[in-house]
Amino acid sequence: MANRLAGKTILVPAAARGMGRAAALALAREGATVHAPDIRDDLLVTLADEARIAGHPVRTHHLDVTDAAAIDTLIGALPVLDVLFNCAGYVHQGAIFDCTEDDWDFSFTINVRSMYRTIRAALPRMLERGGGSIINMASVCSSEKGFPNRIVYGTTKAAVIGLT
Repeated sequence: MANRLAGKTILVPAAARGMGRAAALALAREGATVHAPDIRDDLLVTLADEARIAGHPVRTHHLDVTDAAAIDTLIGALPVLDVLFNCAGYVHQGAIFDCTEDDWDFSFTINVRSMYRTIRAALPRMLERGGGSIINMASVCSSEKGFPNRIVYGTTKAAVIGLT
């Protein structure tokens, strides 16, 4: 079932590796116009090459999801936006005594605040067009289940569930 997403424009922040990369490639295979931003320009080059070789190109952009102005600029520059697939994430490893306040703040900035910012930037445009979809990647390691040495990761993913 190819081209199920033909005509859809999808933004996948943090698309250079992991789940973001897999999602960007899968969405492009289904015919979507995929915008794939990340802070890792070197990995965006390989993503673009892989997608192009497969015959399903993606459009890459440099984006630091901790930069609110950059998020606003990128989303504002897109001609349309049908789907926002928020999947930026950082996994801090450690128990509470291993997690400094800087670790806590960084984890929340990447895992929660970036989603808040992208939603705030994308939602008005979606509403003006009559709708759209926002997908926020959480984890079973959250309010669903605790995992050893994932104190801040689980907490941020519980926050993502609440945000969603």
